[in-house]
Amino acid sequence: MNKLLAALVAGLFATVTFAASHAGAPMAAASGAAPAASAAMKSDSKAMKADAKADKKKAKAEAKAEKKAAKAEAKSEKKTADAKKDKAMAKAEAKKDTAAANADAKKDDAKK
Repeated sequence: MNKLLAALVAGLFATVTFAASHAGAPMAAASGAAPAASAAMKSDSKAMKADAKADKKKAKAEAKAEKKAAKAEAKSEKKTADAKKDKAMAKAEAKKDTAAANADAKKDDAKK
């Protein structure tokens, strides 16, 4: 009787263990896949953050370069405007000097 009881308990133990190992396998696989998926998601998140950071840095550098170019262009335009103004002033001054010289010449001719 003891042998029969021992065989039944051993059979029951073997059946329960076998069933538990197979019933738990999908759970183990799922729980094993979850950390892998989580790690992949974290990796994707890090990659997205790195891309966003790089894009932000690139946009900032482009904005800085555009601002610098605009400033240089404005400076160039100002120099051009200043040069035109100086040229116009010199031309007006020369015209004034010529008119004054002509007036003096006419005075001298009138005196003779």
